[in-house]
Amino acid sequence: MKRTSFYASLGLALSSLLIAGPAQDIVNKHAKATAAELEAYLKENPDAEDKSRAHQALLVSYNTTGETQKSIGIFQEKFDALGSGAEVPTMALYSTTNSLCNLMLKAGMKKEAGAVVAQAIEKATGNPKEAQLKQAFQTLQGRLNKPGKGDTMAMKFTSVQGEEIDLAAMKGKVVLIDFWATWCGPCIAELPHVMKTYEKYHEQGFEVIGISLDKKSDRAKLEAFIEKRKMPWPQHFEEEQSGNRFAIEYGITSIPATFLIGKDGTIVATNLRGEALEKTVGEHIAK
Repeated sequence: MKRTSFYASLGLALSSLLIAGPAQDIVNKHAKATAAELEAYLKENPDAEDKSRAHQALLVSYNTTGETQKSIGIFQEKFDALGSGAEVPTMALYSTTNSLCNLMLKAGMKKEAGAVVAQAIEKATGNPKEAQLKQAFQTLQGRLNKPGKGDTMAMKFTSVQGEEIDLAAMKGKVVLIDFWATWCGPCIAELPHVMKTYEKYHEQGFEVIGISLDKKSDRAKLEAFIEKRKMPWPQHFEEEQSGNRFAIEYGITSIPATFLIGKDGTIVATNLRGEALEKTVGEHIAK
């Protein structure tokens, strides 16, 4: 197939997606036809000048028909072809890795996505933007590690108040891990619910661990806020590096983010809000 005829047929196939119709199968029919023609074109012309455009059009078709595995194949090919070190294009490495991992997560391939991130970190070694790339990939790795119900978390640190905190030593208690910041409006709005629940159940074995995402220059502001609001639970605050290590490790990209740890040390609920927090804590304290 010549390049001109490829674009003519591609345009016709894509325009057919605009046909009005009450059923999704009409769209799927034309998307599958487009994909089939593009696949044939690339098979006949593996080194086509417009290969990148053909891939983009294929991705549109695969997205329409829900063929995630085929989309993964395209991004895997792009990822493998990127090379490594000083020559690898910075934005291409990040965007390709990010897209590939998102598709793998969608397909339930969490382990495979983690392997891709590890490879991406290796590819970034020796790149002029190595530090920025590796930080971005560590954040992506954190997203893959974001815990859910049934998972466990590990935390050991010295709190702002000077206490030695080890989450593992709290097994047998119900513990709320609360990622928050003084600048976070929704976090502050939830604080009365956390305080009420703490006061009601603390004597029965309920604990709270605050993980502050305040800037490392704002320790005094954080301490003043804790004192003013009379928050009695321990707070973790990062002063020695950029970004909170627990937020990075567990893929926290927005706050408030909470994880309720049951007496057995596993997560029993996430992102509880309002009265749901008090109710759920009460249920697990009673167990």
